[in-house]
Amino acid sequence: MRKYTPYILSGAFFVFGCFSGGKAQQQQQLAAQILADSSLTMVDHLAKAVIKEGFNAGSGYSQVWARDFNTLIETSLAVHSKENVRGAILMFFALQQKNDEMVDGYVVKKDFTWNDDTPYYSDAAPGHVGFKNTVETDQETSLIQLVGKYIKKTGDVELLQEKVAGTTVLVRMEKMIDYLLRERYNKKYGLLWGAMTADWGDVQPNDSFGCDWNELSDEAIDVYDNAMFMIALQYLIEVVPNAQKAAQWAKMKKGIHENVRKHLWDSKKQKFIPHIYPGKSPIPAGFDENTIHYHGGTAVAIEAGLLSKKEIAIVNKQMVENVKLSGMPSIGLTLYPTYPDGFFKGGMAKAYHYQNGGDWTWFGGRMIQQLIANGFVKEAYEEVRPMINRVVKNQGFYEWYGKGDIPDGSGKFKGSAGVLSKAILQFREWAVANQK
Repeated sequence: MRKYTPYILSGAFFVFGCFSGGKAQQQQQLAAQILADSSLTMVDHLAKAVIKEGFNAGSGYSQVWARDFNTLIETSLAVHSKENVRGAILMFFALQQKNDEMVDGYVVKKDFTWNDDTPYYSDAAPGHVGFKNTVETDQETSLIQLVGKYIKKTGDVELLQEKVAGTTVLVRMEKMIDYLLRERYNKKYGLLWGAMTADWGDVQPNDSFGCDWNELSDEAIDVYDNAMFMIALQYLIEVVPNAQKAAQWAKMKKGIHENVRKHLWDSKKQKFIPHIYPGKSPIPAGFDENTIHYHGGTAVAIEAGLLSKKEIAIVNKQMVENVKLSGMPSIGLTLYPTYPDGFFKGGMAKAYHYQNGGDWTWFGGRMIQQLIANGFVKEAYEEVRPMINRVVKNQGFYEWYGKGDIPDGSGKFKGSAGVLSKAILQFREWAVANQK
């Protein structure tokens, strides 16, 4: 047997070499295709043109939202001055409340024209009004991520020591974490909680307005809020030059990671369960909520490092299959299957409407980003096509899409523009690195 060993090894190396060569050639072909794709260039130009119009969420939205700004910050820095972006970020901290919580967003007083009976004010921002959808728990974490991305892109670490009403940005962010651990942390599960909503959404089912925590709200723990927290902690670790604090945040992040995997990951079904309900469940009898796949929360969980590469491949295949079963246009599909008709009030009472199964590029684009980041470039390029094609067709970025790829909501939704622009940059960087 021994005298044949060299030949066997040589054959193995030959086969491996052929396979590697084939894979390299496939990557080169894909890279060439990406670099020659004029539709990507068109969409990127359209995205930058829309984002250049300002930091508000889009047409129909005069407000600047933290969760939206967080997803378009990189493109914003490409089309706005660093000073203007910096100022828009600092305004959030000027509106931080006395209990350390952060608002969803802000608007100049003259544009505060909608019916909101809970405005947020601050002596540090006399010309602005803040607002907050208190059923959600992603405001503080969105702003911390926004700051982290800004610093990594600009190198402006001095922002951390900028004082707003006598308190530095860094201290204010630390107070925001304290607020979450004090007001939105479930000790039994070791995870953040919010009200029951559809995946990453900010509308609860129990009342017609749906955005404010009230006596009808149901406490719920989901993967989205906790993945957002983990990502925020990671940005603090990376941009704050303090080893002791970094170690504390790393320990905190590790605990959230372990508890998400323990309580929210269904290893048998290879998916995240939608919610844990520490109190009563709002789910109607006879409906199994754990049949629902949460696409947006899963995409953010991948960004947080909660899934292995094998698990990413599995959940991505699930998303593609869900799109086929639903008849919806892309993996931007919020969730599948939808909640029963009438479970939510208003428009969301119907399936495939808004956050109850609507198709949102804003989150589908984030899944594309994570596929690229984790080496699934071919899959990402195939799955981004419906999103790219409809922007080209409509010459714009709609907030969400219904059955038949019918656009709805804001016609210039900057969150959609931001996530696609960032994904296109990722495609190009990968293609340049893998071309001949």
